[in-house]
Amino acid sequence: METIPGNYTALFIHIVVGVGFALTTWVGSLLLGRIGRRTGVKDVAYECGMLPAPGPQPRFSVKFYLVAMLFILFDIEIVFLFPWAVVYREYLQQFGLQILWVLMTFTAILMVGYVYAIKKGALDWSR
Repeated sequence: METIPGNYTALFIHIVVGVGFALTTWVGSLLLGRIGRRTGVKDVAYECGMLPAPGPQPRFSVKFYLVAMLFILFDIEIVFLFPWAVVYREYLQQFGLQILWVLMTFTAILMVGYVYAIKKGALDWSR
């Protein structure tokens, strides 16, 4: 039988521990779940101390989703700016001011989107 190379030993142990933990908690849940008694009150969903109201759920405003999408759009900008800031000094020596213009172009494109969102009233909270 071949042995596992040293590079994969930690990965193999991690997988075994993960699968072992999942199986242990699953079997424990099955065994402990059979011990407790189920009643109608225990099976009802708990919602902050209030009885769940039957029927359709209330509709969310489209404004909620619009603000969430705008947040994601402008938040992801940081994901692209952080690596740029980390290598800025090295790239400045290698490429000169070209790296600065790349950032300015990226920021200008985001600003166009921001101005468009403001003009459309996407960030107007009074509506």
